[in-house]
Amino acid sequence: MPKQITTFEEFIRHILKLVLWVVLLTPLFILPIYYVFYTLFGTSFADLFSLTTKPDQLMAFVGKLMATEPTKTLFQLTTFPGFTFAAIFASVFMIWVERKFIAKIQLRVGPEYAGRFEGILQNFADLFKLLFKEMLIPNSVDKAVFISIPLALMFIAGSLLALVPLGPSTYIADPSVGAVLVFAIVSFTPLVVMLAGWSSNNKYSLIGSLRALHQMVAYEIPMLLSVVGVVVLAGSLDLLKIVYAQSGIWFIVFQPLGAITFFICVLAELERIPFDLPEADSELVAGWQTEYGGMNFGIFQLATYIKFYALAGIFTTFFLGGWYGPGFLPPEAWFILKTFIVMLAMMFPRAVMPRVRLDVLLRGGWSKLMLLSFVNLFIALLVVSLGLYHIGGL
Repeated sequence: MPKQITTFEEFIRHILKLVLWVVLLTPLFILPIYYVFYTLFGTSFADLFSLTTKPDQLMAFVGKLMATEPTKTLFQLTTFPGFTFAAIFASVFMIWVERKFIAKIQLRVGPEYAGRFEGILQNFADLFKLLFKEMLIPNSVDKAVFISIPLALMFIAGSLLALVPLGPSTYIADPSVGAVLVFAIVSFTPLVVMLAGWSSNNKYSLIGSLRALHQMVAYEIPMLLSVVGVVVLAGSLDLLKIVYAQSGIWFIVFQPLGAITFFICVLAELERIPFDLPEADSELVAGWQTEYGGMNFGIFQLATYIKFYALAGIFTTFFLGGWYGPGFLPPEAWFILKTFIVMLAMMFPRAVMPRVRLDVLLRGGWSKLMLLSFVNLFIALLVVSLGLYHIGGL
C-alpha cells in the first residue's frame, strides 16, 4: 500500500518531489520530442498553438502534416489499418457479435441490457469494470516476467497486424518474405505462454501452460506446411504478390485441403473450442491465465482478439483472394467483409462442439493434419507441373 499523506509537511514534500521529477524528465524526454517534431515538420509547439486561432492555416498545416511520410506511417500504425482499428473491430465489435451469434445458435438471448439495442454496450461495461478493478499480483510470482507477459502477447498480435494487407496500398509493412515472418512471429507464442505459467508459481497455471505448449507446437508445423502449396502456386513469399496471384481465381479452389488444415490449426493456435484445453474453465479455472486479474487479464483478451483478427485476415490473404471482389465496394471493404465471415466461421465451433481430449488433439495435429498438409503440397506441385495454373488464373 502507498504511504498515506497525513500532515501538511508531507504534502509539501510530495509536491516538491513531483516538481523534481518534472525538472529531471523535461530535458530527457520533452525537449527531444520537441526537437524531433520541429525537425520533421518545421513547426514549433508555440507556432502550432497560435494556429488554433486561424482555422484556415490550421487545416492547411494538417493537410501538409498528413502528406509527410512519418505522419502517414504513424497514422497507419496507430489508427488504420493498425492498432486502433483492429482493437475496435476485434475486441469491441466482434466480441459482441460472438456473444449474440452463439446465443442465437443455442436459443439464448445473450447481452441485452447494456445499451438500447441488443446489449451493444456490454463490452464497454466490461472494459470499464476491468479498468477500475484492482490488479492483484501474488507475492510468490516472478514479478518482472509476470507483468511483462501481457505486453509481450500484445506485441506479438501487433506484429501480425503489420503484415496484414487490407488493400493494394493499405498496409503497414510489405517484407519480401512476409509469409515466413507470419510463422516466425506466431512461433513466439508458445514460449510466452510457457513463461506465463512458470512465472505465476501456481501448479494449475503451469499445467495449463504445458498443455498450451504441447498443443501449439503440434499444430504450428501443419499450419506452416499448409501454406507451402500457396507459396508454390504464387511463386513468391510476398503477401501482396500472393494476393495479386489470385486476381483470376482464389487459391481455396486449388488448395481446399490447405485451407481446411490452416483453419483448424488457427483454432488450435487461438485456443478456441474445441481446442481450448489449456484454459479449460471447468477443469483448470483459466489455465495459464489463472493468476492474472484486472486489466492484466483485459490485455490478454485484447491481444487474443487482435491476434484472432490478424490470423483471420492472413487466412483471407492466403486462400480467399485478399481484397479482390466486385467493384461496387472498395478493396478494403471486401477484405474486411471476408475477414468478418472467416471470424464467424471460427466462432461457430464454440457454439456446437465439445472440448476434445488431449490425446485426440495431439494425435490429430501430428498425424492427420500433417498428412493433409503433405497431400495438399503434392496437389499444388501437380497443378503447377501439369501447367493447369498460371499466376492470375487457369
